[in-house]
Amino acid sequence: MDPEDDLPAAHYGGDFETTAIPRYDASKPASEHPFGLMSDPDPLPYVQPSAGLAPGAYGASAAPAEVGVHDADRRLDGERRGTQDLGLLLLRVAVGVLLIGHGLQKVFGWWGGPGLGGFRDSLNEWGFQHADILTYVAAGGQIAAGVLLVLGLFTPIAAAGALAYLVTALLVEVATARDEARLSGFLTDGHQYQLILVCAVAAIILIGPGRYGLDADRGWSRRPFVGSFAALILGVGAGVAIWVFLNGANPLA
Repeated sequence: MDPEDDLPAAHYGGDFETTAIPRYDASKPASEHPFGLMSDPDPLPYVQPSAGLAPGAYGASAAPAEVGVHDADRRLDGERRGTQDLGLLLLRVAVGVLLIGHGLQKVFGWWGGPGLGGFRDSLNEWGFQHADILTYVAAGGQIAAGVLLVLGLFTPIAAAGALAYLVTALLVEVATARDEARLSGFLTDGHQYQLILVCAVAAIILIGPGRYGLDADRGWSRRPFVGSFAALILGVGAGVAIWVFLNGANPLA
């Protein structure tokens, strides 16, 4: 065999003549050379140019679709919460209606309530200073907190205000039981209701109002954390401060 038979002919163009890729863009002039592996970039037919994208080296580049993290979290939370939001709505409405009812008793004397005059006399009897102003603040604040809890609006603030009122009222009951020498039976003579109400309001602060309310899109509704602890401390501290600065008596001594 002659070794020269393996040599290519002088006019042979090489294997690169078979590597041309047919033109996929019909708008490209026929005079231009079709896309080749060595000369032009590989076409990407799956990229859809968009007028709103900044052009890159090879024309408009496709941007990845953004996934709404907030919407995804809300969807996952909704799937996992089950009936939790319904339970929180029931708890909020129950506590709010109780606060509104007791506030209306103090303001208008409805349902056997004392009215503003009777409530002011009770505050004086319990040893509170500035009873004239405290009467309106306590009664009006109780109604406002109840309405906000029912609506699920500014829930941590409303619940903190309600907690301050309930803590002060609980201290009044403790002092009254002390004066009547029945402090040892405080938890068995009907005061369990007040303790449960305090715990219910504290639970609303820590758990959040749920999705069935006007606070549904706020952070304290979806993931209450630091702000809830702050509202809880604020409510308890305000209740104790009202007793200390406006009454001053030691409820246990």
